[in-house]
Amino acid sequence: MRRAKREIAIVCAVLACAACSLHNAQNALDAAGPQAGRIAGLWWLMLPIASVVWVIVVAVMLWGASRRRSPREAVESRGGSDVLVRDDARDRRMTRVVAAGVIVTALTLFLMLIADFRVGQALTMAPATKAVPIKIVGHQFWWEVQYPDSIPNKTVITANEIHIPVGTPVVMELSSLDVIHSFWVPSLTGKKDLLPGYTRSLWFRADTPGVYRGQCAEFCGLEHAKMGILVIAQKQQDFDAWREQQLDTAATPSDSLAQHGKSVFLGTTCVMCHTIGGTVAGATTGPDLTHIASRQTIAAGTLRNTDANLYAWISDPQRIKPGVLMPATKLDPRDMQALVAYLRHLK
Repeated sequence: MRRAKREIAIVCAVLACAACSLHNAQNALDAAGPQAGRIAGLWWLMLPIASVVWVIVVAVMLWGASRRRSPREAVESRGGSDVLVRDDARDRRMTRVVAAGVIVTALTLFLMLIADFRVGQALTMAPATKAVPIKIVGHQFWWEVQYPDSIPNKTVITANEIHIPVGTPVVMELSSLDVIHSFWVPSLTGKKDLLPGYTRSLWFRADTPGVYRGQCAEFCGLEHAKMGILVIAQKQQDFDAWREQQLDTAATPSDSLAQHGKSVFLGTTCVMCHTIGGTVAGATTGPDLTHIASRQTIAAGTLRNTDANLYAWISDPQRIKPGVLMPATKLDPRDMQALVAYLRHLK
């Protein structure tokens, strides 16, 4: 008994610690924009209706199970067989009750259908004001984020984080390069699938500054559960400053360790998958690393962006995300420390 209590206490402590360490927990009812607000409103409409229906159904079941036969429903022996004497008046009353229940049910479902259609229509209508265009490309298992511009060298490309200005609509062009993914940021908007070979659109607006976590909501492979994304809503001037900073090429390292790390990066297989602006690394298989140090997380929201986590991720990504397409990088400790120092320099 004591052992069982001790194990339960340990499990509760672990769950409590996990809850405390969650980064921007997702909550579809904590709406921070008009799209999510409409979805939450529909849920709050359906909840009391469903609750009332459940209470009525359970009450009728309990009444039927505990009900005794009416004295007027007697069993008489006629012609050597038992016959149940019917109460016609009672049958008529029950018929009216059932008919009323069918009519109320039909009206309730019709009203809920109208509310659902109105919310769906509001979610698909184009924003009334000028919006910020963003392209989202789904990969196994990370998100590519592009801010297109009419001038090609002003196009911003990042990964797993979407910066948006508060109070301004954002129109997203969604696509996938491999399998079906689904973009979902519960506090800001509903789900939208990303289909290979097709382009779909989605818009939303954040009315409150903050960091909102999203998730791939369509099973896309072994590490589907660790394909997160952060939407960072900030003031217009902060967004403009971030976008301008993202246009810069990678900063040249000043200390010897980071300089050695740059040589390590350019001399290993890292250049076969990643881009770092201002260097010869220009591959697009993996995320763009030009400003990786400015991001809050790595591995698509799986780990906080710290030296230790970056070291562990590069050394053996399969241990952290089994099935991820990134291979392990085997380096001696000094080269690995130098590589981490270089990447942490890329802000």
